[in-house]
Amino acid sequence: MAETKREIERKYESDDSGLPDLTGVAGVASVLDKGVAELDATYYDTSDLRLAAASITLRRRTGGSDAGWHLKLPVGPGVRDEIQAPLSDTVPDELAGLVRSRVRAGQLVAVIRLRSDRDVRDLVDEGGQLLAEVGVDAVRAERLFGGEGTAQWTEIEVELADGGDPAFLDTVEKRLRKAGVRPSKSASKLARALAETAPRRKRPKAATEPGDPVTAGDHVMAYVRAQRDAIVELDPAVRRDAEDSVHDMRVATRRLRSTFRSFPKVLDRTVTDEVGAELKWLAGELGVGRDQEVLTERLTTALDELSATLVSGPIRERLNSWAGAGHGGSRRRVLGVLDSKRYLTLLDTLDALVADPPLQKAAGRKPSKVLAKAVRKDFGKVSALVEEAMEQPPGHDRDLGLHEARKKAKRTRYAAETAAPVLGGPAKGLVKSMKSLQSLLGDHQDSVMARQTLRELSAVAHAAGESSFTYGVLYGREEHRAAVVEAELPGMWASVRSGTDI
Repeated sequence: MAETKREIERKYESDDSGLPDLTGVAGVASVLDKGVAELDATYYDTSDLRLAAASITLRRRTGGSDAGWHLKLPVGPGVRDEIQAPLSDTVPDELAGLVRSRVRAGQLVAVIRLRSDRDVRDLVDEGGQLLAEVGVDAVRAERLFGGEGTAQWTEIEVELADGGDPAFLDTVEKRLRKAGVRPSKSASKLARALAETAPRRKRPKAATEPGDPVTAGDHVMAYVRAQRDAIVELDPAVRRDAEDSVHDMRVATRRLRSTFRSFPKVLDRTVTDEVGAELKWLAGELGVGRDQEVLTERLTTALDELSATLVSGPIRERLNSWAGAGHGGSRRRVLGVLDSKRYLTLLDTLDALVADPPLQKAAGRKPSKVLAKAVRKDFGKVSALVEEAMEQPPGHDRDLGLHEARKKAKRTRYAAETAAPVLGGPAKGLVKSMKSLQSLLGDHQDSVMARQTLRELSAVAHAAGESSFTYGVLYGREEHRAAVVEAELPGMWASVRSGTDI
């Protein structure tokens, strides 16, 4: 099984003078010489270096205290999650899965071999507690694919101890800078090796970001590109079952689909409708487990708030069993989806759409009028749905109407997010208003779904000869919560309408 650790480190350029004296660094009581380790690492990537382009590294390394397979995923500047797996001749399936959203139908090949002599020092405090590990690495790089170049250099690497305060690295850096040592120009050894071993005639140009948005199409595509990137980047987190990762990926798919529907004058819907249908499928698959998680948390919290006198029968055990069974099944289902040909094809389709967007005539126009008109149209649909729903008597039709209004509020919010860089304050205000409306109506819909679940669980409990009293208590409280939302809605909506100026 692979293990994960959070790696926080900094790299520095070094000449042959070795490591400056660090005994005077605040908090450091001793600098312990741990000897020299011989490391031999082979890095894997696609032939067009997709992992390197995303600052992801996958290697097989021998030597040192952590020999094995290492996959490093970027978290932030100088921070990566390192997933480790035991040594084997081929890439472990779990690690291969975590890079599948990048590799897709491509093949992983050995691209770089790095051999390093690492002179290791431990920085420890008065109690002997490790603060950081410092290594002076003499590196020899050899190109294995896409060239035959070699390179060598020396660098200093400072890695924070597990659970350490990142501010300690600032203290170490001050001492290193004072001694003339400067931060490395390369983010990683692999990045430097790729740059220095590439054939001179084929050395890639530095990656360029799209220019500042100018037209309506530029702004819409900037938003589309950001959501495409979010889906791909969240894939490993979803596979690892990281907190909120499924929710965040689902939101990205919804943002994309909403954008296609909100801006038909910018992007041709004869092309985007088919992509939107696939995004709807993906969101639906991701939502199976997520919806149950939300309901479980809601019902568990409500049960915890009841006094002991109102809890009758094994309701907590039945609720836990229902939640556990659902999570296990949905988890397997999500992993199957992420490994499916349909999902990987969708990612390819999104890449193609970003590379060659199906722009309409309005895409070339100034963005203020085009985007504002689309946002106003979406807001008008929300307005009509809210007012129509509130005209219905409490019950099924009102519940359904408010649910539709909530979905349109999300769409309007996402359209306003797209337009915010152009329209400024009014669009940002609408984003905030729609988020509040979405939250209020979301609480109402959660109450609707909670009551449905309580009815189902109560029927099962009754058939098993258990008391259904507590299910009824919880059901009544959910009815009350929905009524409170419905009472608050007219006032909120009046405020939203009066404050909207787009």
